[in-house]
Amino acid sequence: MKAVFLGVGEACDELLPNTSIWVQAETGGMPRSILLDCGFTVPSLYWRRRVDQEELDALWISHFHGDHFFGAPALILRFWEMRRRKPLTVIGPEGVEEVLVQAMNLAYPGFLSKLTYPLRFIQAEPGQTLHELGFTWDFALSSHGQPNLALRIDDGEHTLFYSGDGRYTKETTALARHCDLAIHEAFRLDQEVAGHGTISGCVTFARDANVTSLALVHVQREERRERWEEIMRFLENIDDLHVLLPEPGDEWVL
Repeated sequence: MKAVFLGVGEACDELLPNTSIWVQAETGGMPRSILLDCGFTVPSLYWRRRVDQEELDALWISHFHGDHFFGAPALILRFWEMRRRKPLTVIGPEGVEEVLVQAMNLAYPGFLSKLTYPLRFIQAEPGQTLHELGFTWDFALSSHGQPNLALRIDDGEHTLFYSGDGRYTKETTALARHCDLAIHEAFRLDQEVAGHGTISGCVTFARDANVTSLALVHVQREERRERWEEIMRFLENIDDLHVLLPEPGDEWVL
């Protein structure tokens, strides 16, 4: 399994694109491709790396904030322009079909009926296990301003946890247990912010979950700019856990 960090930024970052992870794996002898979240700055990043309209199997939407799903209409539109035929599976929280259809109709009225491929919607629930596209999918609620589902995906050999947004909970900690890679949003270094994680808190989360590696994303833009050296000193002192602060375009092979 490989994780490509298309974007690692928060909603209003002028330098870093929205957090989005492109997961590639082989399941059942077939290559599989999943996009984890698709904010408004993400589609162009995906298209710079891939021109095959049939490759992407699924889009995961963690919650309905714009920096996590407002790019979906552009993604869907370009697949139509390229005459995609293969169904695109869209998995997300309660209301995912209604919300995405509404967004598509606002962005490109009338185009849903013109699509050359079907959209297949699957609604995920906390505590549920799905078996789709050769992966096992499990979900838990984080603590965020809007219902946000953290995700665990297992390809039979490796496991990846993705927080979406939100502070970790006992349920998301259990979900991440023994994962090869946990990707978690960390808005501040150590200052608690309602509905968001911190870098120091995510390290505690990763230790409690006994993950192999922790990737920190979605750091608040001013925190990243003004406290970068302090953040790096904090991480350099961690010797019992592998922690990374990925940049856009970085890849991690599990």
